[in-house]
Amino acid sequence: MASLLLIDDEKSIRKTLKEILEYEGYTVDEAGDGAEGLRMIQDADYDIVLCDIKMPKMDGMEVLEKAQITNPDVPFIMISGHGTLETAVEAVKKGAFDYVAKPPDLNRLLITIRNALDKSNLITETKVLKRKVSKTREIIGDSPAIMKIKETIDRVAPTDARVLITGDNGTGKELVARWIHERSNRASGPLVEVNCAAIPGELIESELFGHEKGAFTSAIKQRIGKFEQANGGTLFLDEIGDMSHNAQAKVLRALQENKITRVGGDKEISVDVRVVAATNKDLLKEVESNNFRLDLYHRLSVILIHVPSLNDRKDDIPLLAERFVKEICEDYGVPKKVVTPKAMIEIQNINFTGNIRELRNVIERLVILSDQKITDEDVLNYAQSPKSGGSPKDLYERFEKFQDFKDFVEKEFILHRLNKNNWNVSKTAEELDIQRSHLYNKIEKYNLKRD
Repeated sequence: MASLLLIDDEKSIRKTLKEILEYEGYTVDEAGDGAEGLRMIQDADYDIVLCDIKMPKMDGMEVLEKAQITNPDVPFIMISGHGTLETAVEAVKKGAFDYVAKPPDLNRLLITIRNALDKSNLITETKVLKRKVSKTREIIGDSPAIMKIKETIDRVAPTDARVLITGDNGTGKELVARWIHERSNRASGPLVEVNCAAIPGELIESELFGHEKGAFTSAIKQRIGKFEQANGGTLFLDEIGDMSHNAQAKVLRALQENKITRVGGDKEISVDVRVVAATNKDLLKEVESNNFRLDLYHRLSVILIHVPSLNDRKDDIPLLAERFVKEICEDYGVPKKVVTPKAMIEIQNINFTGNIRELRNVIERLVILSDQKITDEDVLNYAQSPKSGGSPKDLYERFEKFQDFKDFVEKEFILHRLNKNNWNVSKTAEELDIQRSHLYNKIEKYNLKRD
C-alpha cells in the first residue's frame, strides 16, 4: 500500500489522521516539524506528503520548495487552519497537488489522497514509457574516459566521418553509435543495425546488400538490404570483426564507391550511408592473422573511439547503480530503494566481466531480493562480491532439491557465456562443447533472453 508522510506540529492532529489513514490501509510516518519532515523526505521515498503550513523551525511552504528540488514528483497536500484563498493559490503555484483546510473533511481528504496517488502513478508510467520508446539513453559517467568519449562524439557527430568503436562486450558500444547518429545531420534518417556475429557467413551478403528474386534457392522474392534501408542515415555494423572475407570485400567496395549490387543482380545502386562499426576484437591482430582486411580497417577507422570496461572506471559505478535502481523500481512499480554506502562499496568491489550489462543484472537482482534498503549484506548474498568470495552458503540454503540447484547454476552459466559471446549461439555451443540444437533447447527451457 502507499506510504504517506504526515508533517504537523500538533501531536493530536497527527495521531488522529494517522489512525484514520492506517485504518484505510496506508503506511504512515510522522514528523513534528518542517525540518524533521524535510530530512525524512530526503532519506526515503514517500508516495504522498501531508504537510501543515504554520510550523516551527521551517514552515510548510519552505518544506515544499526544498522538497521540489530533490523529490519533484512527490505530491504535496497542504493542510492549514490559518489558510486563505491566497494561501491555497500560492501553495499550488509552488507545486502542491492540493490544499485542505483544518479541520479537514475526511471524505474530501481521502479523495484528494487517492487522486494524488493516481497522478503519481501516471507520472511514473509516463517516465517508464518514455524511456522504453526513446531512441537513445544517456551515457552515464563523469570519469575522464567517459568525458573524452562525449567530447569526441560532439566533435565527430556533425561530420560524415566513419567511426570505429572498440571495447569489450557490454561496455556500451551500441549506445555510443546511437549518440553519434542522434547528434548527426542524419538524425532524421534511419539508424539501421546489423549484428555481423549473429548472421551466418553465407547470409551476411544478402543481409547487407539484398538479393534479387531467384538469386538462390530460397530467394522467392526481391529483398532490400541494410545498405539501402540505411540510405540517408547511418548503418551500424556491430561485431564487424566476425564478418566473412567475401562480405568484407563487398563492404570495402561499397565504402569506396558509395554503390552496391544486390546478390544475383548486375545493376549498381547508389547509396548515401554513414557507416559506424564496432568490435570487441583487436582488428590489427585480426589483420596479422589474415582474418580481416587491412584496407577495410583503414576505411572504417577514420575516427577511433575506445569504450573502457567498467572495471577501468569504477568511479562511475555509483552513478550507474543509482540510475539502474531508479529505472528498475519504476519498471516494477515499487518505491525506489536506497543503496547504503557500505553496499555501494561492495558493488564497486565486484569484478564486472560483463561490464554495464552485468551491473544492471546485479542491480535488478538486488532490487528484487532486498528489502527497502540494499545493504552490504544483500550484495554479499546476492551479487557474489569477489572481495568476500561471495556467499556460497547462502546460495546453497536457497535450494532444497538438488535438481533446482543444478538448474539454477546451469541457467546462470549459460546466460553468462551467451552474454560474453554477444549471444552468438554457434560460438557459445562450440565453447561449451554441446550441439547448437541442445543449446537452443536450454535457452527455451530457462526462457533466457538477450538484454
